[in-house]
Amino acid sequence: MAQSSKYEFRGVWIATVTNIDWPSKSTLTTEEQKAEFIRLLDLHRSDGMNAIVMQIRPASDAFYPSALEPWSSFLTGTQGRAPNPYYDPLQFFIEETHKRGMEFHAWLNPYRAVFNIHRSSVAPNHVTKQNPGWFINYGNTKYFDPGNPNGRKWVTEVVKDIVSRYDVDAIHMDDYFYPYKIPGKEFPDHNSYRRYAPPGMSRDDWRRSNCDSIIKNIKDVIHATNPTVRFGISPFGIWRNKSKDPRGSATRGLANYDDLYADILLWLEKGWIDYVAPQLYWETGHNTCDFETLVRWWNDNSYGRQLYIGHAYYKAGSNTVWKDCLELPDQILITRDYENVNGSVYYSSRPFLSNPNGWNDSLRYNYYSKPSLVKPMNWLDSIVTDTPVVSMPALSYDGKHLKLKISNIDEGVKSYAIYYGDDNRIDISDARHLYKVIPAAEINKATIMLPKQAKPGARWLKITAISYTNHESPPRDLVLLK
Repeated sequence: MAQSSKYEFRGVWIATVTNIDWPSKSTLTTEEQKAEFIRLLDLHRSDGMNAIVMQIRPASDAFYPSALEPWSSFLTGTQGRAPNPYYDPLQFFIEETHKRGMEFHAWLNPYRAVFNIHRSSVAPNHVTKQNPGWFINYGNTKYFDPGNPNGRKWVTEVVKDIVSRYDVDAIHMDDYFYPYKIPGKEFPDHNSYRRYAPPGMSRDDWRRSNCDSIIKNIKDVIHATNPTVRFGISPFGIWRNKSKDPRGSATRGLANYDDLYADILLWLEKGWIDYVAPQLYWETGHNTCDFETLVRWWNDNSYGRQLYIGHAYYKAGSNTVWKDCLELPDQILITRDYENVNGSVYYSSRPFLSNPNGWNDSLRYNYYSKPSLVKPMNWLDSIVTDTPVVSMPALSYDGKHLKLKISNIDEGVKSYAIYYGDDNRIDISDARHLYKVIPAAEINKATIMLPKQAKPGARWLKITAISYTNHESPPRDLVLLK
Protein backbone atom coordinates (compact mmCIF):
# COMPACT_ATOMS: atom_id res chain seq x y z
CA MET A 1 0.00 0.00 0.00
CA ALA A 2 1.30 3.46 -0.87
CA GLN A 3 2.15 5.19 2.40
CA SER A 4 0.14 8.31 3.08
CA SER A 5 1.97 11.54 3.68
CA LYS A 6 2.02 13.01 7.15
CA TYR A 7 -0.22 15.65 5.56
CA GLU A 8 -3.42 14.33 4.02
CA PHE A 9 -6.75 16.15 3.95
CA ARG A 10 -9.55 13.63 4.52
CA GLY A 11 -12.99 15.18 4.17
CA VAL A 12 -16.64 14.29 3.66
CA TRP A 13 -19.33 16.42 2.06
CA ILE A 14 -22.54 16.60 4.11
CA ALA A 15 -25.33 17.76 1.78
CA THR A 16 -28.46 19.40 3.17
CA VAL A 17 -30.31 20.24 -0.06
CA THR A 18 -33.44 18.04 -0.29
CA ASN A 19 -32.21 16.39 2.93
CA ILE A 20 -29.67 14.26 1.08
CA ASP A 21 -27.48 13.68 4.15
CA TRP A 22 -28.62 15.85 7.05
CA PRO A 23 -31.12 16.26 8.50
CA SER A 24 -32.62 13.04 7.17
CA LYS A 25 -36.05 14.72 7.36
CA SER A 26 -37.10 18.33 7.77
CA THR A 27 -39.50 17.24 10.52
CA LEU A 28 -36.86 16.15 13.03
CA THR A 29 -36.86 17.79 16.44
CA THR A 30 -33.92 19.87 17.60
CA GLU A 31 -32.59 17.02 19.72
CA GLU A 32 -33.02 14.55 16.87
CA GLN A 33 -31.14 16.88 14.53
CA LYS A 34 -28.28 17.22 16.99
CA ALA A 35 -28.08 13.49 17.65
CA GLU A 36 -28.10 12.72 13.93
CA PHE A 37 -25.29 15.17 13.22
CA ILE A 38 -23.16 13.81 16.07
CA ARG A 39 -23.71 10.29 14.77
CA LEU A 40 -22.37 11.30 11.35
CA LEU A 41 -19.47 13.21 12.87
CA ASP A 42 -18.39 10.34 15.09
CA LEU A 43 -18.70 7.87 12.22
CA HIS A 44 -16.50 9.98 9.95
CA ARG A 45 -13.94 10.57 12.68
CA SER A 46 -13.75 6.83 13.37
CA ASP A 47 -13.18 6.26 9.64
CA GLY A 48 -10.12 8.52 9.80
CA MET A 49 -11.54 11.80 8.48
CA ASN A 50 -10.12 15.10 9.65
CA ALA A 51 -12.58 17.52 7.97
CA ILE A 52 -16.27 18.05 7.29
CA VAL A 53 -17.59 20.08 4.34
CA MET A 54 -21.08 21.05 5.45
CA GLN A 55 -23.71 22.63 3.19
CA ILE A 56 -25.10 25.60 5.11
CA ARG A 57 -26.69 27.63 2.27
CA PRO A 58 -28.26 25.35 -0.36
CA ALA A 59 -30.70 27.82 -1.98
CA SER A 60 -30.14 31.39 -0.74
CA ASP A 61 -31.36 30.20 2.64
CA ALA A 62 -29.56 29.55 5.89
CA PHE A 63 -28.76 26.88 8.45
CA TYR A 64 -27.97 29.69 10.87
CA PRO A 65 -29.73 32.88 12.02
CA SER A 66 -29.25 35.53 9.36
CA ALA A 67 -30.47 39.06 8.78
CA LEU A 68 -29.91 38.50 5.05
CA GLU A 69 -31.56 35.18 4.29
CA PRO A 70 -34.34 33.09 5.87
CA TRP A 71 -34.05 29.77 7.66
CA SER A 72 -33.85 26.88 5.21
CA SER A 73 -36.93 24.79 4.50
CA PHE A 74 -34.66 21.75 4.48
CA LEU A 75 -34.06 22.38 8.19
CA THR A 76 -37.60 22.98 9.46
CA GLY A 77 -39.95 22.16 6.57
CA THR A 78 -40.97 25.77 5.94
CA GLN A 79 -38.58 28.45 4.76
CA GLY A 80 -38.23 31.17 7.37
CA ARG A 81 -39.26 28.98 10.30
CA ALA A 82 -36.63 28.81 13.06
CA PRO A 83 -35.79 25.57 14.89
CA ASN A 84 -37.97 24.92 17.92
CA PRO A 85 -36.62 24.56 20.53
CA TYR A 86 -34.34 27.22 19.17
CA TYR A 87 -30.65 26.66 18.52
CA ASP A 88 -28.04 27.85 16.05
CA PRO A 89 -27.20 24.81 13.91
CA LEU A 90 -24.06 26.35 12.39
CA GLN A 91 -22.60 27.19 15.78
CA PHE A 92 -23.46 23.67 16.94
CA PHE A 93 -21.80 22.13 13.85
CA ILE A 94 -18.62 24.11 14.38
CA GLU A 95 -18.33 23.42 18.10
CA GLU A 96 -18.91 19.69 17.76
CA THR A 97 -16.55 19.40 14.78
CA HIS A 98 -13.76 21.36 16.46
CA LYS A 99 -14.24 19.45 19.68
CA ARG A 100 -13.18 16.36 17.73
CA GLY A 101 -10.11 18.04 16.28
CA MET A 102 -11.63 18.21 12.79
CA GLU A 103 -11.92 21.11 10.37
CA PHE A 104 -15.24 22.69 9.46
CA HIS A 105 -15.63 23.96 5.89
CA ALA A 106 -18.83 25.95 5.31
CA TRP A 107 -20.27 24.96 1.92
CA LEU A 108 -22.38 27.55 0.06
CA ASN A 109 -24.14 27.37 -3.28
CA PRO A 110 -23.46 30.81 -4.77
CA TYR A 111 -26.24 31.21 -7.33
CA ARG A 112 -29.08 28.75 -6.69
CA ALA A 113 -31.97 30.79 -5.29
CA VAL A 114 -35.09 28.57 -5.41
CA PHE A 115 -34.56 24.84 -5.78
CA ASN A 116 -37.92 24.19 -7.48
CA ILE A 117 -40.03 27.14 -8.59
CA HIS A 118 -43.17 24.97 -8.58
CA ARG A 119 -42.82 23.23 -5.21
CA SER A 120 -40.29 24.98 -2.97
CA SER A 121 -41.28 26.90 0.12
CA VAL A 122 -40.22 30.55 -0.33
CA ALA A 123 -40.42 32.99 2.57
CA PRO A 124 -41.77 36.56 2.13
CA ASN A 125 -38.36 38.00 3.09
CA HIS A 126 -36.43 35.79 0.65
CA VAL A 127 -34.13 37.76 -1.65
CA THR A 128 -36.08 36.60 -4.73
CA LYS A 129 -39.19 38.32 -3.34
CA GLN A 130 -37.32 41.46 -2.35
CA ASN A 131 -35.32 41.86 -5.58
CA PRO A 132 -37.00 39.81 -8.32
CA GLY A 133 -35.07 41.55 -11.10
CA TRP A 134 -31.83 39.89 -10.00
CA PHE A 135 -33.03 36.40 -10.91
CA ILE A 136 -33.61 34.12 -13.88
CA ASN A 137 -35.75 31.00 -14.16
CA TYR A 138 -34.05 28.15 -15.99
CA GLY A 139 -35.77 24.79 -16.05
CA ASN A 140 -37.45 24.29 -12.68
CA THR A 141 -34.90 26.36 -10.76
CA LYS A 142 -34.49 30.07 -10.05
CA TYR A 143 -30.93 31.40 -10.15
CA PHE A 144 -29.15 34.63 -9.44
CA ASP A 145 -28.22 36.16 -12.79
CA PRO A 146 -24.40 36.06 -12.53
CA GLY A 147 -24.26 39.02 -14.91
CA ASN A 148 -26.08 41.30 -12.46
CA PRO A 149 -23.54 43.04 -10.19
CA ASN A 150 -26.16 43.48 -7.45
CA GLY A 151 -26.53 39.71 -7.15
CA ARG A 152 -22.77 39.21 -6.96
CA LYS A 153 -22.56 41.85 -4.25
CA TRP A 154 -25.33 40.10 -2.30
CA VAL A 155 -23.55 36.75 -2.32
CA THR A 156 -20.32 38.44 -1.24
CA GLU A 157 -22.15 40.07 1.69
CA VAL A 158 -23.51 36.66 2.72
CA VAL A 159 -19.96 35.30 2.82
CA LYS A 160 -18.73 38.31 4.80
CA ASP A 161 -21.54 37.80 7.33
CA ILE A 162 -20.60 34.16 7.90
CA VAL A 163 -16.88 34.78 8.19
CA SER A 164 -17.38 37.72 10.57
CA ARG A 165 -19.66 35.80 12.96
CA TYR A 166 -18.54 32.17 12.85
CA ASP A 167 -15.29 30.33 13.46
CA VAL A 168 -15.30 28.46 10.15
CA ASP A 169 -12.04 27.08 8.81
CA ALA A 170 -12.98 27.63 5.18
CA ILE A 171 -15.64 28.87 2.80
CA HIS A 172 -16.36 26.22 0.18
CA MET A 173 -18.27 26.45 -3.10
CA ASP A 174 -19.14 23.63 -5.47
CA ASP A 175 -19.68 23.35 -9.23
CA TYR A 176 -22.89 25.37 -9.62
CA PHE A 177 -21.84 28.65 -11.21
CA TYR A 178 -23.74 29.09 -14.45
CA PRO A 179 -26.17 26.16 -14.41
CA TYR A 180 -25.66 22.93 -16.29
CA LYS A 181 -27.15 23.37 -19.74
CA ILE A 182 -30.62 22.08 -20.56
CA PRO A 183 -30.59 20.70 -24.13
CA GLY A 184 -32.27 23.10 -26.52
CA LYS A 185 -32.66 25.89 -23.94
CA GLU A 186 -30.35 28.88 -23.72
CA PHE A 187 -29.79 30.47 -20.31
CA PRO A 188 -31.90 33.64 -20.67
CA ASP A 189 -29.44 36.36 -19.66
CA HIS A 190 -29.93 38.47 -22.82
CA ASN A 191 -30.99 41.60 -20.94
CA SER A 192 -28.05 41.69 -18.55
CA TYR A 193 -25.65 40.91 -21.40
CA ARG A 194 -26.93 43.93 -23.31
CA ARG A 195 -26.82 46.10 -20.23
CA TYR A 196 -23.54 45.11 -18.58
CA ALA A 197 -21.21 43.53 -21.16
CA PRO A 198 -18.40 45.74 -22.54
CA PRO A 199 -18.75 46.49 -26.26
CA GLY A 200 -17.41 43.70 -28.41
CA MET A 201 -17.10 41.10 -25.67
CA SER A 202 -18.62 37.72 -26.57
CA ARG A 203 -21.30 36.34 -24.30
CA ASP A 204 -19.11 33.37 -23.31
CA ASP A 205 -16.20 35.62 -22.32
CA TRP A 206 -18.58 37.93 -20.48
CA ARG A 207 -20.06 35.02 -18.54
CA ARG A 208 -16.60 33.85 -17.55
CA SER A 209 -15.69 37.37 -16.46
CA ASN A 210 -18.77 37.43 -14.22
CA CYS A 211 -17.63 34.24 -12.47
CA ASP A 212 -14.10 35.63 -12.22
CA SER A 213 -15.46 38.75 -10.56
CA ILE A 214 -17.40 36.99 -7.83
CA ILE A 215 -14.49 34.68 -7.00
CA LYS A 216 -12.11 37.63 -6.72
CA ASN A 217 -14.64 39.59 -4.65
CA ILE A 218 -15.21 36.71 -2.25
CA LYS A 219 -11.50 36.10 -1.83
CA ASP A 220 -10.99 39.80 -1.06
CA VAL A 221 -13.81 39.97 1.49
CA ILE A 222 -12.65 36.81 3.27
CA HIS A 223 -9.11 38.14 3.48
CA ALA A 224 -10.29 41.53 4.77
CA THR A 225 -12.63 39.98 7.36
CA ASN A 226 -10.55 37.05 8.61
CA PRO A 227 -7.36 36.40 6.63
CA THR A 228 -6.82 32.92 8.07
CA VAL A 229 -10.10 31.54 6.65
CA ARG A 230 -9.47 29.54 3.49
CA PHE A 231 -11.45 29.66 0.27
CA GLY A 232 -11.96 26.48 -1.71
CA ILE A 233 -13.80 25.48 -4.88
CA SER A 234 -15.03 22.01 -5.84
CA PRO A 235 -15.51 22.22 -9.60
CA PHE A 236 -16.76 19.68 -12.10
CA GLY A 237 -13.84 17.39 -12.84
CA ILE A 238 -12.84 18.70 -16.28
CA TRP A 239 -11.45 22.20 -16.72
CA ARG A 240 -11.29 21.91 -20.51
CA ASN A 241 -10.81 19.12 -23.03
CA LYS A 242 -7.59 18.96 -25.02
CA SER A 243 -9.63 19.04 -28.22
CA LYS A 244 -10.57 22.64 -27.36
CA ASP A 245 -7.34 23.77 -25.70
CA PRO A 246 -3.83 22.25 -25.71
CA ARG A 247 -3.65 22.95 -21.96
CA GLY A 248 -6.74 20.79 -21.37
CA SER A 249 -7.00 17.17 -20.28
CA ALA A 250 -7.13 14.11 -22.55
CA THR A 251 -10.84 13.70 -21.90
CA ARG A 252 -14.15 14.09 -23.72
CA GLY A 253 -16.93 15.63 -21.69
CA LEU A 254 -18.65 18.70 -20.34
CA ALA A 255 -16.14 21.32 -19.20
CA ASN A 256 -16.06 24.09 -16.62
CA TYR A 257 -14.61 26.64 -19.00
CA ASP A 258 -16.91 26.06 -21.97
CA ASP A 259 -20.15 24.94 -20.34
CA LEU A 260 -20.25 26.36 -16.79
CA TYR A 261 -18.12 29.46 -17.56
CA ALA A 262 -15.86 28.80 -14.58
CA ASP A 263 -12.18 29.30 -15.42
CA ILE A 264 -10.77 27.38 -12.45
CA LEU A 265 -7.26 27.48 -13.91
CA LEU A 266 -7.27 31.27 -13.88
CA TRP A 267 -8.44 31.34 -10.25
CA LEU A 268 -5.61 29.02 -9.23
CA GLU A 269 -3.03 30.93 -11.25
CA LYS A 270 -4.11 34.26 -9.74
CA GLY A 271 -4.20 32.86 -6.19
CA TRP A 272 -7.88 33.74 -5.75
CA ILE A 273 -8.61 30.35 -4.19
CA ASP A 274 -6.62 28.43 -1.59
CA TYR A 275 -7.59 24.93 -2.58
CA VAL A 276 -9.38 23.07 -5.33
CA ALA A 277 -11.31 19.81 -4.92
CA PRO A 278 -12.30 18.65 -8.43
CA GLN A 279 -15.16 16.17 -8.55
CA LEU A 280 -13.50 13.19 -10.25
CA TYR A 281 -16.57 10.98 -10.10
CA TRP A 282 -15.48 8.58 -12.85
CA GLU A 283 -13.81 5.22 -12.43
CA THR A 284 -10.26 4.30 -13.29
CA GLY A 285 -10.26 3.27 -16.94
CA HIS A 286 -13.37 5.23 -17.92
CA ASN A 287 -13.38 5.50 -21.72
CA THR A 288 -13.80 9.29 -21.93
CA CYS A 289 -12.92 10.61 -18.45
CA ASP A 290 -10.34 8.28 -16.90
CA PHE A 291 -9.82 8.91 -13.19
CA GLU A 292 -6.02 8.75 -13.22
CA THR A 293 -5.76 10.90 -16.36
CA LEU A 294 -7.65 13.63 -14.53
CA VAL A 295 -5.69 13.23 -11.28
CA ARG A 296 -2.48 13.67 -13.29
CA TRP A 297 -3.87 16.74 -15.07
CA TRP A 298 -4.94 18.48 -11.87
CA ASN A 299 -1.64 17.54 -10.21
CA ASP A 300 0.18 19.29 -13.05
CA ASN A 301 -2.09 22.35 -12.96
CA SER A 302 -2.56 23.17 -9.28
CA TYR A 303 -0.33 26.29 -9.36
CA GLY A 304 0.98 25.75 -5.83
CA ARG A 305 -2.48 25.71 -4.26
CA GLN A 306 -3.69 22.67 -2.36
CA LEU A 307 -5.41 19.93 -4.33
CA TYR A 308 -7.92 17.49 -2.87
CA ILE A 309 -9.51 14.85 -5.08
CA GLY A 310 -13.29 14.41 -4.93
CA HIS A 311 -14.37 10.74 -4.92
CA ALA A 312 -17.81 9.31 -5.78
CA TYR A 313 -18.58 7.36 -2.60
CA TYR A 314 -22.25 7.61 -3.54
CA LYS A 315 -21.73 5.45 -6.63
CA ALA A 316 -20.98 2.32 -4.60
CA GLY A 317 -22.97 -0.57 -6.05
CA SER A 318 -24.43 1.48 -8.91
CA ASN A 319 -22.92 -0.67 -11.67
CA THR A 320 -20.39 -3.46 -12.18
CA VAL A 321 -17.37 -1.19 -11.79
CA TRP A 322 -18.68 0.45 -8.64
CA LYS A 323 -19.53 -2.91 -7.11
CA ASP A 324 -15.81 -3.69 -7.07
CA CYS A 325 -14.58 -3.33 -3.51
CA LEU A 326 -11.16 -2.25 -4.82
CA GLU A 327 -12.31 0.72 -6.94
CA LEU A 328 -12.14 3.32 -4.16
CA PRO A 329 -8.98 1.94 -2.49
CA ASP A 330 -7.25 1.92 -5.87
CA GLN A 331 -8.23 5.55 -6.37
CA ILE A 332 -6.70 6.46 -3.01
CA LEU A 333 -3.46 4.73 -4.00
CA ILE A 334 -3.41 6.66 -7.27
CA THR A 335 -3.79 10.00 -5.50
CA ARG A 336 -0.89 9.15 -3.21
CA ASP A 337 1.39 8.69 -6.21
CA TYR A 338 1.13 12.38 -7.17
CA GLU A 339 3.16 14.90 -5.19
CA ASN A 340 0.77 17.84 -5.55
CA VAL A 341 -2.31 15.92 -4.38
CA ASN A 342 -2.92 16.83 -0.74
CA GLY A 343 -5.85 14.56 0.09
CA SER A 344 -9.38 13.45 -0.71
CA VAL A 345 -13.02 14.44 -0.18
CA TYR A 346 -15.93 11.98 -0.42
CA TYR A 347 -19.44 12.61 -1.69
CA SER A 348 -21.50 12.14 0.28
CA SER A 349 -22.07 11.38 3.94
CA ARG A 350 -25.16 9.15 4.03
CA PRO A 351 -23.68 6.15 2.14
CA PHE A 352 -21.13 5.80 4.93
CA LEU A 353 -23.96 4.64 7.20
CA SER A 354 -24.16 1.33 5.30
CA ASN A 355 -20.41 0.66 4.81
CA PRO A 356 -20.82 0.08 1.04
CA ASN A 357 -18.40 -2.44 -0.48
CA GLY A 358 -16.75 -2.56 2.95
CA TRP A 359 -15.15 0.80 2.14
CA ASN A 360 -15.59 2.20 5.65
CA ASP A 361 -13.60 -0.79 6.92
CA SER A 362 -10.94 -0.27 4.26
CA LEU A 363 -10.51 3.33 5.39
CA ARG A 364 -10.67 2.67 9.11
CA TYR A 365 -8.40 -0.36 9.29
CA ASN A 366 -6.08 0.20 6.37
CA TYR A 367 -5.81 3.39 4.31
CA TYR A 368 -6.73 5.78 7.13
CA SER A 369 -5.64 3.66 10.09
CA LYS A 370 -2.69 6.00 10.63
CA PRO A 371 -3.54 9.59 11.56
CA SER A 372 -2.78 12.54 9.34
CA LEU A 373 -2.54 16.30 9.62
CA VAL A 374 -3.88 18.94 7.24
CA LYS A 375 -1.09 20.76 5.46
CA PRO A 376 -0.79 24.43 6.46
CA MET A 377 -1.16 27.20 3.89
CA ASN A 378 1.85 29.37 4.46
CA TRP A 379 0.57 32.10 2.16
CA LEU A 380 -2.23 32.79 4.67
CA ASP A 381 -0.32 32.82 7.95
CA SER A 382 2.73 31.37 9.66
CA ILE A 383 1.80 31.69 13.33
CA VAL A 384 3.12 28.75 15.37
CA THR A 385 1.71 27.89 18.78
CA ASP A 386 3.83 27.31 21.88
CA THR A 387 5.53 24.01 22.53
CA PRO A 388 3.35 21.86 24.81
CA VAL A 389 4.27 21.97 28.49
CA VAL A 390 3.92 18.52 30.03
CA SER A 391 3.30 18.56 33.76
CA MET A 392 5.56 15.71 34.87
CA PRO A 393 4.04 15.14 38.32
CA ALA A 394 0.67 14.57 36.68
CA LEU A 395 2.04 12.19 34.03
CA SER A 396 0.84 8.63 34.48
CA TYR A 397 2.63 5.68 32.81
CA ASP A 398 2.30 2.00 33.63
CA GLY A 399 4.42 0.55 30.85
CA LYS A 400 1.57 0.32 28.32
CA HIS A 401 -0.74 3.25 28.97
CA LEU A 402 0.06 6.95 29.14
CA LYS A 403 -1.94 9.84 30.52
CA LEU A 404 -0.70 13.35 29.88
CA LYS A 405 -1.28 16.69 31.51
CA ILE A 406 -0.70 19.57 29.09
CA SER A 407 -0.68 22.71 31.20
CA ASN A 408 -0.52 25.41 28.52
CA ILE A 409 -3.50 24.61 26.28
CA ASP A 410 -4.82 27.76 24.60
CA GLU A 411 -7.81 28.40 22.37
CA GLY A 412 -5.59 28.54 19.29
CA VAL A 413 -4.69 24.85 19.61
CA LYS A 414 -7.02 22.35 17.93
CA SER A 415 -5.07 19.12 18.54
CA TYR A 416 -1.85 17.51 19.66
CA ALA A 417 0.31 15.24 17.53
CA ILE A 418 2.14 12.44 19.28
CA TYR A 419 5.17 10.88 17.60
CA TYR A 420 6.51 7.57 18.88
CA GLY A 421 9.66 5.51 18.60
CA ASP A 422 11.57 2.77 20.40
CA ASP A 423 14.65 4.99 20.39
CA ASN A 424 15.35 8.70 20.37
CA ARG A 425 15.67 8.99 16.56
CA ILE A 426 12.15 10.30 16.01
CA ASP A 427 11.69 12.37 12.87
CA ILE A 428 8.51 14.43 13.07
CA SER A 429 8.57 14.97 9.30
CA ASP A 430 8.19 11.20 8.79
CA ALA A 431 4.58 9.96 8.63
CA ARG A 432 5.71 6.60 10.02
CA HIS A 433 6.48 8.22 13.37
CA LEU A 434 3.13 10.02 13.68
CA TYR A 435 1.26 7.81 16.15
CA LYS A 436 -1.78 9.72 17.42
CA VAL A 437 -3.56 13.01 16.82
CA ILE A 438 -5.67 13.90 19.84
CA PRO A 439 -8.11 16.84 19.96
CA ALA A 440 -7.17 19.54 22.43
CA ALA A 441 -10.49 19.03 24.21
CA GLU A 442 -9.55 15.40 24.93
CA ILE A 443 -5.80 15.51 25.56
CA ASN A 444 -5.95 15.72 29.36
CA LYS A 445 -8.66 13.05 29.55
CA ALA A 446 -7.21 10.57 27.07
CA THR A 447 -5.54 7.29 27.93
CA ILE A 448 -2.98 6.61 25.23
CA MET A 449 -2.35 2.95 24.51
CA LEU A 450 1.27 2.65 23.44
CA PRO A 451 2.34 0.08 20.83
CA LYS A 452 4.12 -3.12 21.75
CA GLN A 453 7.83 -2.49 22.20
CA ALA A 454 10.39 -4.17 19.98
CA LYS A 455 12.60 -4.58 23.04
CA PRO A 456 12.25 -3.69 26.74
CA GLY A 457 13.48 -0.33 27.94
CA ALA A 458 12.77 3.34 27.60
CA ARG A 459 10.17 4.79 25.23
CA TRP A 460 10.60 8.05 23.37
CA LEU A 461 7.85 10.42 22.32
CA LYS A 462 7.63 13.87 20.82
CA ILE A 463 4.51 15.98 21.30
CA THR A 464 3.55 19.00 19.21
CA ALA A 465 0.62 21.42 19.29
CA ILE A 466 -1.36 21.97 16.07
CA SER A 467 -3.02 25.34 15.51
CA TYR A 468 -6.37 25.89 13.79
CA THR A 469 -4.41 27.03 10.74
CA ASN A 470 -2.48 23.72 10.87
CA HIS A 471 0.89 25.07 11.91
CA GLU A 472 2.85 22.79 14.19
CA SER A 473 4.77 23.88 17.27
CA PRO A 474 8.31 22.77 18.04
CA PRO A 475 8.21 19.35 19.74
CA ARG A 476 8.38 18.52 23.41
CA ASP A 477 10.56 15.46 24.00
CA LEU A 478 9.36 12.90 26.48
CA VAL A 479 11.24 9.83 27.72
CA LEU A 480 9.23 7.15 29.51
CA LEU A 481 11.01 4.82 31.88
CA LYS A 482 9.41 1.79 33.51
